[in-house]
Amino acid sequence: MNTVRAKKHLGQHFLNDKHAAQRIVDALEPALGFKQVLEVGPGMGVLSDFLLQKDTYETWLIDVDDESITFLADKYPQLDNRLIHGDFLALDFNQFFGDKVAVIGNFPYNISSQILFKVLEERGRVVQMVGMFQKEVAERCVAKPGSKEYGILSVFLQAYYDLQYLFTVKAGAFSPPPKVLSGVIKMTRNDRDTLDCDEKLFWRVVKAAFNQRRKTLRNALSAVVPKDRMSDNPLYELRAERLSVEDFVILTSEITHAIHQNDK
Repeated sequence: MNTVRAKKHLGQHFLNDKHAAQRIVDALEPALGFKQVLEVGPGMGVLSDFLLQKDTYETWLIDVDDESITFLADKYPQLDNRLIHGDFLALDFNQFFGDKVAVIGNFPYNISSQILFKVLEERGRVVQMVGMFQKEVAERCVAKPGSKEYGILSVFLQAYYDLQYLFTVKAGAFSPPPKVLSGVIKMTRNDRDTLDCDEKLFWRVVKAAFNQRRKTLRNALSAVVPKDRMSDNPLYELRAERLSVEDFVILTSEITHAIHQNDK
């Protein structure tokens, strides 16, 4: 077998620009201490070729596509059990990886958000991620407070990772070419082990705030905490897009206190 057919239902667009592939792989920072790198959706191995040239870490591949797995097993016999036939979103990291791992990939655009939330779930061991997404999604990940791109994904990712937008890749770099531009980002775990608030409530507050992003938080969060229990904190008078991660942490702590006060 000398090729793999790109499958629309899997959102496959195979990168064929070797210069871009080299830049993506070179963005990884082994000095962070990871000894394993997991590539998601390697397709025909354009990133894998560069990953396997590195000896500072062990390269693992995961793909859900039968045809890709057959192709990759033939191309890289040295991988053996480091080629996983499965769904990244359902992957049990405990089964394969130690306490530090990096994730890399030209990610399928139709499941971009799910991939990012999976990385967030595994944030205890995923110390870095370098990946290609649809440009709009990449911009949303790195967006700062006050911009229209800033949203739920921005806040959740930036709570636990430092993000950088690395570069843009044109449609002609892929086969078949997508109808959109692509953007490569790097996420590096920050030093927050936990947030200084109830993390489950934090997620709930952020989602409620952005689900009604045109309203001030005093109105948008009234389903989380009644208005008569909200303090006079000026953050309540702002819309969600104006608040930093730290602002949301402060507000979540206040809301936790307000809820507990009522329980007494």
